[in-house]
Amino acid sequence: MKIRVYYEDTDCGNVVYYANYLKYMERSRTEYLRDRGIELKDFHAEGIIFAVTEVRVKYRRSAVYNDILTVESTLSDYTSIALVFDTKIHNESSDLLVSGMAKLVCVDAKTSKACKIPQTIIEAIK
Repeated sequence: MKIRVYYEDTDCGNVVYYANYLKYMERSRTEYLRDRGIELKDFHAEGIIFAVTEVRVKYRRSAVYNDILTVESTLSDYTSIALVFDTKIHNESSDLLVSGMAKLVCVDAKTSKACKIPQTIIEAIK
């Protein structure tokens, strides 16, 4: 997916504030699932949510105001209760700016306990 860096995304040095890359990664994961027919809001309505339990980010270079970024997430692994996404963020020159990993665990919203990922999601990501 493409994301333009807006002024609100930057810090006093006119570079993207480090925590905003996590937002970009979140958007990319959501679009990855949406592209496979998975609308998380439908599962939220059923009491199924996904919680980030682990995240790693490697910052290599900075993005700056008005850059167009390409954010690409791939599903690198999954279990019966967790999804693991790898994400890479490049600028328009194809320079790798940020890479990261996020592990999301399927959670029953009523009990706040881990639960099995619905079969419809498993089928869609295979």
